[in-house]
Amino acid sequence: MRRLAVLIPLFMLGCDAEPDQAADLVLRNGRVVTVDSTLPEAEAVAVLGDRIMRVGSNEDVEAHIGSETRVIDLRGRLAVPGFIEGHAHFMGVGNAQLGLDLTTARTWEEIVAMVENAAAEAAAGEWIVGRGWHQEKWDVVPEGMVERVPTHHGLSAVSPDNPVVLTHASGHAVFVNERAMELAGIDRDFESPPGGEVVRDASGEPTGLLRDRAEAPVMAARARAEAGRTAEEEAARFRRVARLAAEEALSKGVTTFHDAGADFATIDGYRRLAEAGELPVRLYVMVRAPNDELEARLPDYWMIGVGEHRLTVRSIKKQIDGALGSHSAWLLEPYADLPGSTGLMTAPVREVARTAELAVDHGFQLNVHAIGDRANREVLDIFEAVFDEHDLEDPRWRIEHAQHLHPSDIPRFGELGVIASMQAIHATSDRPWVPTRLGPDRTETGAYRWQDLWETGAVVTNGTDAPVEDIDPIASFWATISRELPDGTVFDPDQRLTRDQALRSYTLNNAYAAFEEGLKGSITAGKLADIVVLSRDIMTVPVDEVRDAVVDYTIVGGEVLYEREDGADG
Repeated sequence: MRRLAVLIPLFMLGCDAEPDQAADLVLRNGRVVTVDSTLPEAEAVAVLGDRIMRVGSNEDVEAHIGSETRVIDLRGRLAVPGFIEGHAHFMGVGNAQLGLDLTTARTWEEIVAMVENAAAEAAAGEWIVGRGWHQEKWDVVPEGMVERVPTHHGLSAVSPDNPVVLTHASGHAVFVNERAMELAGIDRDFESPPGGEVVRDASGEPTGLLRDRAEAPVMAARARAEAGRTAEEEAARFRRVARLAAEEALSKGVTTFHDAGADFATIDGYRRLAEAGELPVRLYVMVRAPNDELEARLPDYWMIGVGEHRLTVRSIKKQIDGALGSHSAWLLEPYADLPGSTGLMTAPVREVARTAELAVDHGFQLNVHAIGDRANREVLDIFEAVFDEHDLEDPRWRIEHAQHLHPSDIPRFGELGVIASMQAIHATSDRPWVPTRLGPDRTETGAYRWQDLWETGAVVTNGTDAPVEDIDPIASFWATISRELPDGTVFDPDQRLTRDQALRSYTLNNAYAAFEEGLKGSITAGKLADIVVLSRDIMTVPVDEVRDAVVDYTIVGGEVLYEREDGADG
């Protein structure tokens, strides 16, 4: 069953209001950058219900101000379309707030101390979880490293009875203590599964580092420990995590969130929230499940605009490799700092090809995680074979990340119409250690080639991969236009995007990547009234000042859902 793209022409939305019709909300006296080529800039916006009714001058919207209209005086501030997070993990953002935040740790000893403190307060047998460690960002290299990562003994000493699982910043490896390995059945005789790796020391003992699919036994052990929750307790926890994620997104100006991989149970939870009016952020969700489950259940999970356009499900997420930071991105040539490895193929090519056929059969978009140059080439080959065999109308298939490419594969994105779903913040965050993994030549010719991809005609989108990085569009926007590293150097300045390109990558391009450019992505009469007001004009201030901008208002469907305390109406 093939489905055509769901596009809503603007004339169906009602482009203009009656001259004297009162608005529910008016923004005026500002600089409105619309990302709409027919009216690139304005100074005022009027909103009726959940739609934009008028965009223009202060005089244009004056007639729409009634006695019940809320008027926000922008006082010259910048209003832009609501930011669309192009690739992140919604429940991951919420869950990250419930565990140890390891992103700020500068040493391994700091992490061990955090676990020791948590273990002192934990109940007997309670799992201690955290996320965000990255060995390349520590100030001191610990002793006894194996494959550039410590062994479990420090954690096991401070938490002998409580299992510990600490997720790498990339999300493609975990570090566990001895108790967690015992519960998961991981010992010297345990065999690494396909697409995963149990890292071992010279004597063959597991070090505690588990890459990609080798994480599964630990996650299963943790799930068994939590199986005693009642349905009511599970539902309450789900709502809490989703609320935390939504609050974090709204505070950063994110009005739509592309959730890059949710199982069917999670989607069921989203639907309940959306139908109950408890999902403030709009979700575009990619289904993630084994092929047999996809084949059996996809027909029941095609959802467009559930709960007043709060939930849409029409895409599949697949993963073919891991991440560069965990040495699991799949490369054409070995790692410069691990010459015995080219990374991991986390899913066989034939399995991904089968997923592609299922996407065609059910009319779903296919979005494949590929970071290494080998992974990207294999996915492009799969896409090209499918496009040659099937006459697909506007498929908009995506490669998620597209970080490290062989130069010969870059033009293929534009030629095939494959969307490069990228996260600019990764470039400036990762660049200090990328040459360690790839060497200088591969770094210079294939890493984070945003402008090259744009010039091929490919649609380039933006995001943060939160909770891998902070879900902050302004930080990622700054990385996009500056590519400036912590030491002040600039990483391949010719690959920077212009400010107009950068804003488009975070708004209209992300809407296009979700078949939603008829509904959102620009401040246009008739579209959903998703708007963000910033404290500084990121389109004009000096580049160094862009990072100082903060969100004053986040408006979703005409409702002000976030308002900075000192960013009140003028």
